[in-house]
Amino acid sequence: MIPISDDNRGRRSTPYVSWTIIAINLLIYAGQFLLPDRDNFEFIYRWGAIPLDVSEGHRVFTLVTCIFLHGSWLHVGGNMLFLWVFGDNVEDVMGHVHYLVFYLVTGVAASAAQVWLDTSSQIPLVGASGAISGVLAAYIVLFPRGRIISLVFLGVFVTTLFLPAWIMIGYWIALQALQGFLSLGVRTAQTGGVAYFAHIGGFIAGLVLVWFFADRDRISTQRAARQGYLETRRHR
Repeated sequence: MIPISDDNRGRRSTPYVSWTIIAINLLIYAGQFLLPDRDNFEFIYRWGAIPLDVSEGHRVFTLVTCIFLHGSWLHVGGNMLFLWVFGDNVEDVMGHVHYLVFYLVTGVAASAAQVWLDTSSQIPLVGASGAISGVLAAYIVLFPRGRIISLVFLGVFVTTLFLPAWIMIGYWIALQALQGFLSLGVRTAQTGGVAYFAHIGGFIAGLVLVWFFADRDRISTQRAARQGYLETRRHR
C-alpha cells in the first residue's frame, strides 16, 4: 500500500515547514546525485551518523544532519511522499515552529535508537524515515479516523482504497516492528539494509512528544472544520 493523499480537509494553515523540509531533502539528494561516486561516498560518511563515532561522543551533530541524507531516489521519494501526505495536518495543529522542533527531535531520537542498538557499527545511518515515523505517530494520535487514499497493487491490477489512519499507519508500524526484530544481528547499510529500529524509535518518540507539541485549540478547530466538510459532502 502506498499513501497518496488524505481527506483530512480541516487544515487551516499553509504547511510551509513541511514543504521546506521536502525541498531541502530533494535538493540535497540532487546534489549527491551529481557528485562522482567516490565524492558521494565521502559525503555520506562525513554527514551520516556513524554509530561507533556517536557512541564515543564524537560527531554527535550527525544525528541531525543524517536525517537530510538519502541513499537513492526511491529512498528520498518514498520518505517525502509520506511527509507530503501526513505532515501538513500535523504541522497545522502544532504550529510551524513547534512542528519543526518536533520533527528534528523525533529524527534525532530515531537515529539515537539505531545507534544504541549497534554501537560498534561503522556504517553511516542516513534518511528522514525516523523523523517521518514521528510525524506518522502524531497523525494517528490526532486523527485516527482520518481517511488515507492509498494505492493498492493486486498483481497486475492497481486500485485505490480509503483506509482509516489507524489501519494504514498501524499496519505500517507493525510491519516495521516485525521486520526490525527479524533483522536483529543484520548490519544496516545505507545502500542496502533498512534501519527499522530508527523507524520504531522515531514512532515511539512521536507518540510521547505529540502531547507536548500539539495545540488543543488547533486540534479542535481542525476537527470541527473536517466534520463540517464531511457533513456538507453527505448532503450533496
